[in-house]
Amino acid sequence: MSTADSPLAALWERDAVKIGVLLAGIYLAYVLVGVVLDYGVRGQLNSIATLTFYVALFALLSLALNLHWGYTGMFNIGVVGFMAVGIYVMAVVSKAPATEAAAGSVGGLGLPLWVGVLAGTVAAGLLGLLVALPALRLRADYLAIVTVAMSEMVRFTFLSGTFQRFEVGGLVIGFGGGSGLLLDFGSPVEQLFDALFLGGVYDGLVGLTGTVIENNPQPVTNGLLYGVLLLGAVGLYYVVLGRLGNSPFGRVLKAIREDEDAANALGKDTKAFKTKAFVLGCALMGLGGILWYMTSGAITPNTYRPRLTFFIWIALIIGGAGSNTGSVMGGALFAALLFQGPRFLQSVVNNLVDVEAPSTFGQALAPIAGAGDLAPLGFYVIDSVRQLQLIVMGLVLIFLMHRRPEGLLGHRKEPAASVELERRPDRETPYTDGGETDE
Repeated sequence: MSTADSPLAALWERDAVKIGVLLAGIYLAYVLVGVVLDYGVRGQLNSIATLTFYVALFALLSLALNLHWGYTGMFNIGVVGFMAVGIYVMAVVSKAPATEAAAGSVGGLGLPLWVGVLAGTVAAGLLGLLVALPALRLRADYLAIVTVAMSEMVRFTFLSGTFQRFEVGGLVIGFGGGSGLLLDFGSPVEQLFDALFLGGVYDGLVGLTGTVIENNPQPVTNGLLYGVLLLGAVGLYYVVLGRLGNSPFGRVLKAIREDEDAANALGKDTKAFKTKAFVLGCALMGLGGILWYMTSGAITPNTYRPRLTFFIWIALIIGGAGSNTGSVMGGALFAALLFQGPRFLQSVVNNLVDVEAPSTFGQALAPIAGAGDLAPLGFYVIDSVRQLQLIVMGLVLIFLMHRRPEGLLGHRKEPAASVELERRPDRETPYTDGGETDE
């Protein structure tokens, strides 16, 4: 039996196994870093919870962007605008009410949290519809310009004093202007367990955490459970988008991606298909924004600058556009290595090597000119790694576009039919562009 036909090779061909192995490697690396940094149990659990939070969120948003770019070929670089609409609408709907008597306060409608989440998701989708109607007549760079302009218009709207605070039906609501909004929703994890009548289970989990953490185990438990909740959302996104991609609707989207004129010539209303895909993707981005910031305690408009969209694009490119599996793996790698990794690298080096880094770039370069000593420059880079993070991301992006533009998993091939076709001994299963299937 050849190596390619071995059970181990067959197991590795499963996308779920690839994702599982990657996540296991990332978590193992972070645990080892925690050991090097002498983290206690609380520190290790907090590190795992934070890692899970960012891995899940970048995977979620990469999947949503993959629906636009990977499936349909729509160049959306306004992702952060839909995220902002989702969380701001959710905040206005679910924040506790404030009255005019409370000077300077900004409240909300006081509706249940799940209503706010639904409202924010729908609002992001409706904004997508509003943008899609005129913008989807444009293609490539022109669509990109419209979407990034939209995201900046959203940010400046939330910054505006006009919408900072106003009264509706005796309730003082608004977007808070430059001061932002306080989010006083409590723990969404506790609310979810209570809504499912599992309050006793939640208390038991807190007690279990308390057996290894004596001081205030509840925040650690909430962080871990919220990470698990986000991973569940990733799984839901993955399944829904996978089924969508293999449906007749999804195959039309892929046809539009490859050649919109040809799809239109075959009688498909490409504008309607693109509009539906754009609205759905925007709604998922809005939900991603809600899940990201609903536990942050406060939100401000300047959080939603275009660089966050840039991060999500890098995550998608790392994994490979057009592949849901690649989107999840790219989001995990970006979160672990490029987003959170520099901080851990800095901590590890400072913990292992007791050397004072130069305070300026000139001081770091001087030893190279004198004695050819590169160590000061290296220590300066590590000490300033958080400030240099965007430069590192840009270099990684340039490298990927030159060396691996198809992403981590390469070009994934999709079946031409959603059902298994009868095979003939002299003919392979037909694919849209030949090659292997993306499960």
